[in-house]
Amino acid sequence: MRLRLVPDDTKIDFFGRWKLWFGISLVLIVLSFISFGVRGLNYGIDFRGGTTIRTESTQEMDVGAYRDALSGLGLGDVLISEVFDPSFRADQHVAMIRIQAQDDEEAVTSELIQQVEEALKTVAPDIKFVSVESVGPKVSGELIWTAVQAVALAIGAVLIYVWLRFEWQFAVGAVVALIHDVVLTIGIFSELQIKFDLAIIAALLTIVGYSLNDTVVVFDRVRENLRKFKKTPLKEVLNLSINETLSRTTMTSLTTLLALIALIVLGGDVIRGFVFAMIWGIVVGTYSSIFIASPVLLFLGVKRDWSKPDNNAGNQFANIDA
Repeated sequence: MRLRLVPDDTKIDFFGRWKLWFGISLVLIVLSFISFGVRGLNYGIDFRGGTTIRTESTQEMDVGAYRDALSGLGLGDVLISEVFDPSFRADQHVAMIRIQAQDDEEAVTSELIQQVEEALKTVAPDIKFVSVESVGPKVSGELIWTAVQAVALAIGAVLIYVWLRFEWQFAVGAVVALIHDVVLTIGIFSELQIKFDLAIIAALLTIVGYSLNDTVVVFDRVRENLRKFKKTPLKEVLNLSINETLSRTTMTSLTTLLALIALIVLGGDVIRGFVFAMIWGIVVGTYSSIFIASPVLLFLGVKRDWSKPDNNAGNQFANIDA
């Protein structure tokens, strides 16, 4: 007996109020831009610059104890992680401590480094600072630009892939949905001032892939149904296709959310921002696949008969399987 969260014969009218959903998304996108312009993003060490300290001790490392020892120094954003390597000795415990730039200075001062060392010696008396490295604002600015390029290239690759796989109308719908997801994700991080670092960029790229997968499943069913129902209005074909894939979409989203909810509850502060971005991305990605990508396709229209050549349809590669 199979579990069914959505009945097989659902007939939900997703396009009855598609202009309303489009309007809500447009308002949210405008608010995201306003929030980004007014409040900006709460950049982490990766984008703001700071100092990285590599420590070594024979005493087993306790991240919580290290963090408590440094909490009274007023260092701001501090990331602590243990480093593992097969070549380490059994009593060699290495930690990486990253401290944000203080008062817009490029590096943490030597006096502050001394205070950090003294504080950590209360936890691990034999601790040694193996290396101290600083990342300045210039490098951080380059990381921001590289991150923007990574997201833009990912969306561009999606445009080309969907264009080759389907038609240009499908590609436009998919890319509009992806831009919608990325903008809303950046907007919620700006509004809530959640720390934005390279882990969030990784989450954005993952969201792009997840949302694309959801959209392509719907579009693949749309193309099948367009071939079967050549006389049925495009709006009805889109509704039918979304209803037919709704069970798969719901199951995939819910099972992924269950794992992410477990991570956000049990995973700790280090990955909380990444997991939040993933949860938000799954919600808006599922929404955009239905209420953004498909209405764009409805607005642009699409060729109905693939058996007849049409040089203007941009469909010369429609039968390519990827």
